[in-house]
Amino acid sequence: MPPSRKRRRPDETQSLILDAAQELLIEAGPRAVEVRAVAERVGITDAGVNHHFGSREGLLAAVLRHSSGRIRAAVEDAAQEWVRAGAQIPELVDRIAEVYADGYGELAMALHSAGWRDHSDGILEPVVDALHAARRKSGGRRPPRDDTRLAVAALHQALATEPAYGAEFRRTAGIKEPDASRRRQLRWWTQTLTAVLDLDRPATRA
Repeated sequence: MPPSRKRRRPDETQSLILDAAQELLIEAGPRAVEVRAVAERVGITDAGVNHHFGSREGLLAAVLRHSSGRIRAAVEDAAQEWVRAGAQIPELVDRIAEVYADGYGELAMALHSAGWRDHSDGILEPVVDALHAARRKSGGRRPPRDDTRLAVAALHQALATEPAYGAEFRRTAGIKEPDASRRRQLRWWTQTLTAVLDLDRPATRA
């Protein structure tokens, strides 16, 4: 008598389906997110996938929401931990870089290719608040807040695309050691943010 298949809770099955769909999205883009391919990875029938998400379109929409939420939560957590830890520039660069190096960079690229756009705002507002408060006043007046926002946005854009494109773009400038050059690039961001925002310089690190 064949062993009985383990029954999963509905929320557990949905989570497994979304994780499998996310893997396919990263590996081969939105066209790879097919009901049958997802079902095979999870070990259920096509009907089982459709039971939870209705159709391939419903599944794709759900995985886009699910994946974008994971990225947002990871970046928000990194930002909040950074503020609690003392809000130093080198740690800010390292923490956000680690988020995207841990697979979220590829996921962000896949979501963008699939047409997903996150229209919510404020994900790094705590970072803007902390950096803007630390900026030196010039002539008794603090610099424009939008300048701080633009600096944070530029950093976020660079670190999000670093895993996918960083080494290639550095090679165009003649830098050929990807591992060492990535670390130098992160140090460059620390130095640049410190200079552009006119912050107190952090202690030099090896």
